[in-house]
Amino acid sequence: WGWALLLAVTVPFVMLSTWSQGKLAAGLGMLLRRRLLAGALELPPHQINRDGIGQLLGRTIEADNLERLALGGGFVSALAVLELAFAAPVLVAGAGGWLHGGLLAVWLVLGGVLAARLSRGRARWTDQRLALTGLTVERIVGHRTRLAQEVPERWHDGEDEALSAYLDRSEQLDGRTLALLVVLPRGWLIAGLAALAPAFIGGADLVALSTGVGGVVLAWQSLTKLTGGLDQLATAFVAWRRVAPLFHAAAGVLPGGAQPVRRATAPENLVLAPSRAGEPVLEAVDVAYRHANRPADVLTGCSLVIRNGDQVLLQGPSGSGKSTFASLLTGMQTARRGLLLARGLDMSCLGETGWRARVSASPQFHENHVLTESFAFNLLMSRSWPARKEDMDEAEAICKELGLGPLLQRMPAGMYQIVGETGWQLSHGEKSRLFIARALLQRADVIILDESLAALDPENMAATLQCLRARAPALVMIAHP
Repeated sequence: WGWALLLAVTVPFVMLSTWSQGKLAAGLGMLLRRRLLAGALELPPHQINRDGIGQLLGRTIEADNLERLALGGGFVSALAVLELAFAAPVLVAGAGGWLHGGLLAVWLVLGGVLAARLSRGRARWTDQRLALTGLTVERIVGHRTRLAQEVPERWHDGEDEALSAYLDRSEQLDGRTLALLVVLPRGWLIAGLAALAPAFIGGADLVALSTGVGGVVLAWQSLTKLTGGLDQLATAFVAWRRVAPLFHAAAGVLPGGAQPVRRATAPENLVLAPSRAGEPVLEAVDVAYRHANRPADVLTGCSLVIRNGDQVLLQGPSGSGKSTFASLLTGMQTARRGLLLARGLDMSCLGETGWRARVSASPQFHENHVLTESFAFNLLMSRSWPARKEDMDEAEAICKELGLGPLLQRMPAGMYQIVGETGWQLSHGEKSRLFIARALLQRADVIILDESLAALDPENMAATLQCLRARAPALVMIAHP
């Protein structure tokens, strides 16, 4: 009757525990995904460019592991610790006495050592696995280029070495996993029963022997759960190292530092009063910048004053820091030292939206994008949407001045033609002029163009320059010598 009552009570409580665990895991998982998505949207562009598609894919995989394993491993480990807390008094009350209790404590310390050892091994294995994933993805993306530019003998350089290193790490990880998940709990079962041998031989009380055996079995089951939970937590901890930048970015902290992301404080669709002739609209004073994990500054002591009506040409060889300086002027990156002012105010006063209203840019081609939307939407991303008639008229006028009139005539829906990956395909030069038109339609005080004319033929380049001189209040052109 006692066992029947115990089972009758246990079943509904197990069902309730499982239901509560699932509901809590689903809720926490949803919150975690929202947080990581918010962090992904807050990552600075240079961080995304530096990571590459392979590392971004690895980070996505690890985010899934974190959600799935951290919650499950946490629940299992907490339940196992609770069971061990019950098992310890049972062991002490049994025939083994305090010897059994001390043996369990030693086994728990050994489990902690093996768990830490497994965590370090899994971290190294994960780094190796994600590096192999990144290498594979990057090679797939650049497959056609490699076929065209590399000799056949070098197509598979480094692949065997990477696979061999991954295999070695996998063998080491399997050994450490076996030690924690199999050897530790089964070793306890053998050691715990062996510790009862003196009491059994000495003819100890049957109830005390039964209590001792029950405590050993209960501790064995709890250790089995605990080791499985610790393995999941170790995997989740390794995943956290990859996902932490996204998590912190959602809180306004940039990856790798403690500088807050500057939030927008200016209202949307901000309209500025026209700047006066000769008025300084953008100033840089003793600006310095250093890339992450680099020993020296790539820019130092940079100063510049741009006034209303200025047209500035910035030239220099590749790698000299032209694009980096442009990203500082546009607020895409933060200077390590120095002062940047737009009409006498810095970004902490203006916010991101306020700064963008004063400084607009057309970055290098690989950092600009045509969204799968209408042509008008891609032009008027700085305006309200749906677009007003006057906005559409201005956008169409600028397009015609840039030589895009024939393109608008060819597209069946004109300004409302869907463009992008699955819509109307634009040529390299047409995309470049779309990006320039997008920057002009932002109505900023300063327009910064980074290699924006490189894809244009002489006729379209002349038309584009004429449009820029007429419409840009102040212009900065970045080009190779």
